[in-house]
Amino acid sequence: MSHSFRLTYDYLCPFARIANETVVDALEAGADWDVTFHPFSLSQVHVDDDESAVWDRPLGSRGTRGTRAHAWAIVVAQDDPARFRAFHRDLFAARHDDGADVDDVAVLRRVAEEAGLDAAKIEAAVETGEPLDALAQAHQEAVKRWSVFGVPTFIKGDTAVFVRLMDRNRIDDVERVLDLLEWPSLNEYKHTTIPR
Repeated sequence: MSHSFRLTYDYLCPFARIANETVVDALEAGADWDVTFHPFSLSQVHVDDDESAVWDRPLGSRGTRGTRAHAWAIVVAQDDPARFRAFHRDLFAARHDDGADVDDVAVLRRVAEEAGLDAAKIEAAVETGEPLDALAQAHQEAVKRWSVFGVPTFIKGDTAVFVRLMDRNRIDDVERVLDLLEWPSLNEYKHTTIPR
């Protein structure tokens, strides 16, 4: 079944990793989905009203965790969308499999180069500040238009649903989520315990 949707992400979140990685797997397996990977800053969620936004602070400064990774991903998505999926998946793996700091330029360079990208070109684009402007726009749109508060959130039309999938690489789980997006009467469905 064909689906067109957005999926929010922040490389810091393991649940965002599960959803985004699984969607990438589905696309690479031939899923007929039109997906926009939509950056959303978990660090910004924790900024007080009287503080400056994470995209207005120098990269690497206090409270900007995950922001440099977002900036790099935004450049890759805009300049080399064919390689974005590999970079996206591998950056999640660097964070959650290797425990790497995804704001460390050396880590970002390595992941970019392994995806066949020109790391120096990406770094130069990040330095212009334009990717941070794009992050601000994407994050603020998610909050204002769809009331997004976290990742991963699946967005289809005017419907947005925050979801926590527990298992990696279960394309059928994502298909169920996409089918449930068409059921607006379901507002909240949460297991009180997770058998593990």
